[in-house]
Amino acid sequence: MSYALPLLDESRLTRSDIDPNVDSPSHSRPLQRDRLIDSHGRTIHELRLSITDRCNFRCVYCMEPDVRFALASTLLSPEELERVARVCVSLGVTKIRLTGGEPTVHPRLTEIISRIASLGVRDIAITTNGSLLTPRSLAAWKSAGLSRITISLDSLRPDRFARLTRSTSTPDDILRGIEHSIDAGLTPVKVNAVVMRGFNEDEVADIAALARRYPIDVRFIEAMPLDSARAWDESRLVSADEILERVSRVWPLVPIDRECDSATSERYAFADAPSSNTGTVGVIAPVTRAFCGACSRLRITADGMVRPCLFSTTEYDLKSALRAGASDDDLATILLDATWRKQPGHGIRSSSFKQPTRPMSAIGG
Repeated sequence: MSYALPLLDESRLTRSDIDPNVDSPSHSRPLQRDRLIDSHGRTIHELRLSITDRCNFRCVYCMEPDVRFALASTLLSPEELERVARVCVSLGVTKIRLTGGEPTVHPRLTEIISRIASLGVRDIAITTNGSLLTPRSLAAWKSAGLSRITISLDSLRPDRFARLTRSTSTPDDILRGIEHSIDAGLTPVKVNAVVMRGFNEDEVADIAALARRYPIDVRFIEAMPLDSARAWDESRLVSADEILERVSRVWPLVPIDRECDSATSERYAFADAPSSNTGTVGVIAPVTRAFCGACSRLRITADGMVRPCLFSTTEYDLKSALRAGASDDDLATILLDATWRKQPGHGIRSSSFKQPTRPMSAIGG
């Protein structure tokens, strides 16, 4: 049985492939089958693999408070996640990040990490809100093959944190999770903070100071149009320039090299270098300093849909093929074709931009 992707509608096939909301180029994919390469010449070697849409937070920029999660039977099982990862590794993927929802609520997370590590993947990371991290769980995940961890922390003020996350957790809970992660050897720990106008822009320097207290990489992220329930309001945006200026008023910064050419974060060190254990500060600026031209990532949602870009307007169905008995070759064809149709950029500031129709928790971080 063949599992080639269905064609997009004709109106989309005839539009220019520089349109940020067109996922399909008008020219055919080359016959090369050993690498995930898109029609703009970018090679994919990083996979964002969502393992659940469930979360113990209800962050205001991610989901509505009354969101209903998918039935477990509609999500990929650990066995299916392993198989998808195996096919991706055969196509050149070398880094896999497990996302959600909140991946640490998955009851079989340790098994999933172990299954992926068994494929020879040496760079396995996880993105988490940090509220459920314990020394015991972190030790188990590291033993299973986890190599890196990224923790979200958008406010250090308990009242703001409660309003943002709609949870009973506190910033101190997350700070303990950071400390446990450092102690577990999952270094450098990365801490992400989404900066939103009128909410937490006045905390930027305080959050940056965590990199002086701990050997961590603090990364500030520009707010993006990811709330499927509300129209994008650019007045919420705090630009990378403003973020860096706010930090530099208190802690002067000097630029340092990116981790790699496809890294999303622009990195800075503290000019006074208080100690050899000091961390770094970074900005991830998808709106004002878009890095789409160097993108090396592909996303697969917890329910088995391939999203070539976080802001793709089309998804490609792996799960149906998996459950209908598709071969690895069939799955590879879907992945190759979906990657080939990856758009050149998200086009957030273009007049034709369309927000994702699914919340971030369903897409995968």
